[in-house]
Amino acid sequence: MKKLEYFIKEIHPIDFFDKKDYDIIKIIKQNFPELKIIVKGDRIITNGEDSLITQLRIRLDSLIYIMKDNDILNEKTINSIMSGNGNKLINSIHGKVILYGVGKKKIKAHTINQIKIVEAFENNDMVFAVGPAGTGKTYTGIAIAVKALKDKQVKKIILTRPAVEAGESLGFLPGDMKDKLDPYMQPLYDALKEMIAIEKLDDYIHRGIIEIAPLAYMRGRTLDNAFVILDEGQNTTHNQMKMFLTRMGNHAKFMINGDPGQIDLPSRVMSGLIEANRILQNIEGIEIIYLDETDVIRHQVVKRIIDAYNNTEHTN
Repeated sequence: MKKLEYFIKEIHPIDFFDKKDYDIIKIIKQNFPELKIIVKGDRIITNGEDSLITQLRIRLDSLIYIMKDNDILNEKTINSIMSGNGNKLINSIHGKVILYGVGKKKIKAHTINQIKIVEAFENNDMVFAVGPAGTGKTYTGIAIAVKALKDKQVKKIILTRPAVEAGESLGFLPGDMKDKLDPYMQPLYDALKEMIAIEKLDDYIHRGIIEIAPLAYMRGRTLDNAFVILDEGQNTTHNQMKMFLTRMGNHAKFMINGDPGQIDLPSRVMSGLIEANRILQNIEGIEIIYLDETDVIRHQVVKRIIDAYNNTEHTN
């Protein structure tokens, strides 16, 4: 069981709760009958199963995001958002262009939560993006980082991840730890290749303007004037996550990505991502964006796979 205190912050609480044509809390309760939901002032307090709490948080985030720019909502629209169909309401926007990549390709944030990641960096220096595979966390983060580099907001990009064996052995691979990890870094390279011409990308990597390295290489450094992305954050320990977060220097932007459903740490080791999400709630300058299967922009089968696994885990 888990408890959530959700504060209505981005709009006035009166604009959220005081609706003459419908009872917004009643609609929320109808969509989440398994949860205990009460209202205290500007807070929605919820008790229930962890996965449902996370899902409710994501739906509330989407609801408030749409309410900010839409004065006229009705009961049908609220139900649509709370049932996970909020992205359909922004289809007319066709996403938010972050930058133009190789061949003038439009690199976009396509869903509400991906757009929220982009907007979170406008007001914060540290952003967590938490959700399952295929939801565009890393791709969106790299796009924001490349834009910041092109706009001269930062002087370098650092992409890192912990050296955790995802059910496979790294020991047999040749070379040092960086060489062993290069295959695991391939998704980061692939994203960069869509956004920066290969000759320029190779030059940036050679000159250290773009650095892709294991998390252990961050120890002892102070990262100034850099956009730093920690990928696979769910596989950090307490000490690793604390070490990484405290590397932040002046004029830096930090993004931490992770999927709590794919932890490869020993069973008795607490994930640094899960712990950080718990203790860094409501810290000024830090925003946590949660994503779910509605943000999947890979093949539709991926969304169905996530749904199937979630349903199996709920019944076990």
